[in-house]
Amino acid sequence: MEKRTLTRCQKIVLYGPESTGKTTLARALANHYDTLWVPEFARDYLQKKWEDQRAKCDLNDLLIIAREQAKAETEAVKNAHRFLFCDTNVLVTKVWSETHFDGYCAPALLRMAEQVQDVHYFLTNIDVPWEADDLRDRPDQRDEMFHYFQKQLVDQGLPHTLLLGDHSTRLQQAIDTLEDLFPLPLREE
Repeated sequence: MEKRTLTRCQKIVLYGPESTGKTTLARALANHYDTLWVPEFARDYLQKKWEDQRAKCDLNDLLIIAREQAKAETEAVKNAHRFLFCDTNVLVTKVWSETHFDGYCAPALLRMAEQVQDVHYFLTNIDVPWEADDLRDRPDQRDEMFHYFQKQLVDQGLPHTLLLGDHSTRLQQAIDTLEDLFPLPLREE
């Protein structure tokens, strides 16, 4: 029999409200699988805007953020193997737009969000301590934000797994889920 190998890279998105461990988990999963992860473009972009202008994110920033995030994912998937872990995606930007701008989301951003082709989402729960920084702004609305994120996945029928617990528990839960969903083919000797 012919040997079968996994040739397609599976794009996995870490998804959820701010300060729920997405970056830490994306980095740990990429390390575990010896592959790449895509950092959140918005983090550096908005931090620089804050430091340079003492200005927060506005509607004009959102399309830039979504496009640059998608561009980084497109480049990274070329060199990733088995999995590419994305520390956010355009759907997160859409949610952020709707929750921070009275339900508004630019038509171009909506179109981008409708075209996402990510394979699986890990929805990170709010059961970890919230950590303040220059950009995070909703420590008292974590439950509301979590449910809004979750509703987007459910409403769009996107495959996802809820991750709970501390970092090591979430990491193991994510690995177990990935191994179950995307097992490596058996190699014949």
